[in-house]
Amino acid sequence: MISQTENLNVLGFDRMPSPAEVKTLVPMTEKAATTVVEGRKTLIDILDHKDPRLMVIIGPCSIHDPVAGIDYARRLKRLADEVSDTLYVVMRVYFEKPRTTTGWKGFINDPRMDDSFLIAEGMERGRQFLRDVAELGLPAATEALDPIAPQYYGDLVSWTAIGARTSESQTHREMASGLSTPVGFKNGTDGSIDAAVNGILSAAAAHSFLGMSDEGQSAIIRTRGNPYGHVVLRGGGGRPNYDTVSVSLVEKALAKAGLPLNIMVDCSHANSWKNPEYQPLVLRDVTHQIREGNRSIVGVMIESFIEAGNQPIQDADKMKYGCSVTDGCISWETTEAILRRSREELRSVIAARRAG
Repeated sequence: MISQTENLNVLGFDRMPSPAEVKTLVPMTEKAATTVVEGRKTLIDILDHKDPRLMVIIGPCSIHDPVAGIDYARRLKRLADEVSDTLYVVMRVYFEKPRTTTGWKGFINDPRMDDSFLIAEGMERGRQFLRDVAELGLPAATEALDPIAPQYYGDLVSWTAIGARTSESQTHREMASGLSTPVGFKNGTDGSIDAAVNGILSAAAAHSFLGMSDEGQSAIIRTRGNPYGHVVLRGGGGRPNYDTVSVSLVEKALAKAGLPLNIMVDCSHANSWKNPEYQPLVLRDVTHQIREGNRSIVGVMIESFIEAGNQPIQDADKMKYGCSVTDGCISWETTEAILRRSREELRSVIAARRAG
């Protein structure tokens, strides 16, 4: 009778290598560590309004092909260097995909995209990818979805997002309080910012919660709190929220909560009506707001890949190289054009702020 009280819907327990074991297989390098540390410091300086540049979190909606991903990263590194006087570019490297119901959950969960769910392989290859990006000198951003995953690759990340579906989750707020990166909390899928503001306040506090140590042991994790939470506006509830009125209302909500006026605008999702072709229009509007004197907008997020649009997951020989398998992205040519244009439009503003 006792055996009938637990694991009734569990098919099995497969051993997962500990974070320490995966880090032994894919160790940190000096060059990668330098990229991560410098990336975090720069982003903190931007959030502290010491560095006047606009942070740009840009890259594929999700990583599914590491070869195409590194191809994109090399291109982005060259472009990042070109616009670095005005824009601080961080590559979007998302391995975990939240799902409303079901679907491909991302590279770590199912790296072969065939429902084999070789999570240990996905974790090792994901860490390898992040290290490769860092060794290019390009900082990386990701979304923290699984509360255990940061133990495996969080040392290679410079910026972290908490998604719209998880901003009001206590588990994710506790996790964010211990992350070593600045953390962006997205507004809820209904468009409200209460969950994001409360998430920032919660993550700034100390927490104690159940987790896992580097050795793979259950542990009580005790955190000091993360002071670099900020709001990410992604639209919702059937409308965008990057316009001047929406931004002003968020500024008031942050001030009322006693939080710094730091806002990032996600140019995709509901802000672009889930049409990637509208992302450049959102960026142009945000750029205009900054030129008109707005100082609370400190960053933007853009979904971009080599090819425009997206594609269904199918046999490898039928897949288009460098094209997203989740949300649609803008093409590389469009990416170059909009970042160069934003740099030109903001260069004098950023230079004036730097001067004093």
